[in-house]
Amino acid sequence: MSVPLLELTGVHAGYGRIPIIADVGFSIATGEVVGLLGRNGMGKTTTVRAIAGLLPVGSGEIRFQGERIDGRVPEEIARLGLGLVPEGRQIFPNLTVRENLLAFAGNRLGRPDPWTLDRVLALFPQLKPRLAQGGGRLSGGEQQMLAVGRALMTNPALVIFDEATEGLAPLIRAEIWACIRLLKAAGQSIILIDKNIEILAGLADRQVILERGRVAWTGGSDALLADRTLWHRYLGV
Repeated sequence: MSVPLLELTGVHAGYGRIPIIADVGFSIATGEVVGLLGRNGMGKTTTVRAIAGLLPVGSGEIRFQGERIDGRVPEEIARLGLGLVPEGRQIFPNLTVRENLLAFAGNRLGRPDPWTLDRVLALFPQLKPRLAQGGGRLSGGEQQMLAVGRALMTNPALVIFDEATEGLAPLIRAEIWACIRLLKAAGQSIILIDKNIEILAGLADRQVILERGRVAWTGGSDALLADRTLWHRYLGV
């Protein structure tokens, strides 16, 4: 039996004394795309922050690439192969587009076809004429492309997209979804958080629904699409 790429077991985390997630557990296999769903405030971003080492884990275990990572700093987890496209983009506004991308360049996992600056620019050609421009001067859509490109430049084993299309114009949203489909076709392991359940269900292999900080349901996307009561009960649709 193969070891999961990522596995959470009984994870509790929160902010100070305020618990947000409790006993969260799920796993992701190599090459799998998993949707993390739930209404606002149900613990999705908290779960992502715990995985990435941005939030202390109170109890439970998180294993990535066969190694336990709860308690490790974000830099160590990133070096193991975790790429994060965070909510709110969080690009470096005072660095140029080129600097934002090259600052994260690396191929620690030894991919035979690594993501490079040229390859990211081929994926998002809108960024090419902006290479010398400060990140803070980009449009929201361009900043999102930059955030995705920055994560890909690390050549990660797993990419987490936290609200990857939130607040974007329809054409830019479509471009981000096309990028994610391309990554899936290439065998990239992905966690997706987004409010567009229809698209998420069409993209992800499995779905994990959080309700009040706990896993309320997990199953295949076909099962989610077939049972609209789940949408009304847990997703507010």
